Amino acid sequence: MQPRSRVEIPEQTVLVARAAFPNGSVAMSARDHLGEVFTDEQFVAAFGMRGAPAESPGGLALVTALQFAENLTDRQAAQMLARAIDWKYALGLELTDPGFDASVLSKFRARLVEHGLEEQVFTTMLTVLAGKGLIGAGGKQRTDSTHVISAVRDLNRLEFAGESVRACLEALSVVAPGWLATVIDVGEWAHRYGPRIDSWRLPTSAAKRDRLAHVYGTDAVTLLRAVFASEAPVWLAELPAVQTLRVMLVQNYLITTDSRRREVIRRREADTDGLPPARTRITSPYDTDTRWAAKGDDLFWNGYKVHLTETCDNDSEPDSPGDHDGEPEPRSTPNLIVNVATTAATIPDVKATTGIHQQLHDRRLLPDEHYLDSGYPSAETIATAASRYRVTLVTPALLDQSAQARAGTGYDKTCFTIDFDTRQVTCPQGQTNTNWSPVKPRV
Repeated sequence: MQPRSRVEIPEQTVLVARAAFPNGSVAMSARDHLGEVFTDEQFVAAFGMRGAPAESPGGLALVTALQFAENLTDRQAAQMLARAIDWKYALGLELTDPGFDASVLSKFRARLVEHGLEEQVFTTMLTVLAGKGLIGAGGKQRTDSTHVISAVRDLNRLEFAGESVRACLEALSVVAPGWLATVIDVGEWAHRYGPRIDSWRLPTSAAKRDRLAHVYGTDAVTLLRAVFASEAPVWLAELPAVQTLRVMLVQNYLITTDSRRREVIRRREADTDGLPPARTRITSPYDTDTRWAAKGDDLFWNGYKVHLTETCDNDSEPDSPGDHDGEPEPRSTPNLIVNVATTAATIPDVKATTGIHQQLHDRRLLPDEHYLDSGYPSAETIATAASRYRVTLVTPALLDQSAQARAGTGYDKTCFTIDFDTRQVTCPQGQTNTNWSPVKPRV
C-alpha cells in the first residue's frame, strides 16, 4: 500500500454532482463531513510494502460505511461506485472511473479481521461523533441482542457426519495426495464423498439412514487412525479439518465392544447416550464456532449473536393530554449505536453485559443508566455495574409475568438456581429436583 493524503475531488465531478444533487445526498455529506476522517495511514498495519498497489483503504472504509447506510451487498456497492455520481464525489473519482470489483470489499474486511483492525472504522466514527457532541459519557443507553445467521448450510447430524469426513478428505487430498491414496480405497471413497452431502441424496428409510450413519462413523475412525499412525507424516494431525473430524466423532459417536470383544462404532442417541450441550457442539465442518441457539419461543438459528448498544436520551414519553395533543417532543439528536459486541449464539444476554460495560469504559462512553432489554441480570452483574463503572442498570419494567411474580407471593423462576451441567435445580429452601426431563424444541 502507498498511503495517500486527502485526494481532491475532480472539478468535473464536483460540477456534475452539484447539478444532479442540488440538495446533496448521503454520500456527498459523508465526503464533506468525513472525507478527512478515514485515512490510509490508519490501515497501514494490514498492508504490505511490496506487490501491486492496493485500493485506498481509507476509500474502502468510506465505501463500507456507505454500504451499511444504504443496506447494500458487496456487488450492489461496487455497482453504485461505478455508476452513481454522488459516490464518485464521495471518493474523489473521475466520472469515467470504473471503480473496483466487488470482491475487493470482502478481501478488505478479511484483511482487517486478520490484523485486528475490524473495529477501526467503527471507532473512528465514534470519535467523530463525540467530537461533534452527538455522544459522550453519561446519559442513557440500552442494549439488546439479535441473531446472526452463519454463512454455512444447516446440516442435520447425519449430513454433518458425512460432510466432516468429506471436508477432511478434501484437505488431505490437497496437502498429501500420494499418502492418502495408500491408506484408503480411492475409488470407493470418491464415489461416496465426491458430491457434497445433502438430504436430497440420503436414503429415505430409517434403517438405511442408520446404516449410512454407521458407514460415516467407520470411515471417520479409519481415516483418523491412518492420520495418527506412526508411519504417517506428523504434521497431518495438525490440520484443522482433521481436528474437526476428531471433535465430530467424539460428539456424535461411541466406540465400544460387544460381548465377543469386537469393536462397535455406533451413533450417539440423545435420550440414552446424551449429546454435548449446544454451547460446545459444533454444527459445521467449515465454521467450528457457529452454534444452534434459540431466542424466545419462535426464533431458532445456527450462527452467532450480536449485542447492539444505542443512546436513548431523546426517547420521549407522550406529553399529558393537554400538551401538544399527546405528541412526543421532537428529538434534538438521533439515537446512535455506540457499541457492537459479537458473541457465541448460546451466550445469554445477561452474560455479555459486563463485557459491554468494559468496552464502553475503554471508549469513555459510559452512560449514567443502562437499559438491558432482555434477560434477568444477576445481583453480581448489577453490583459490578454500580461499583466498577458507576452505572445504574435498569431492566425492563415487566421481568416476569407468572402468577407468582404478579401476586408477589410464592416463588417465581428467578428464585431458583439452575445448574445445566449437573441437571440440578435448587429451590430457595435448599431442596433439589429428583428428575430432569429434557424438552426438544421444534426446529
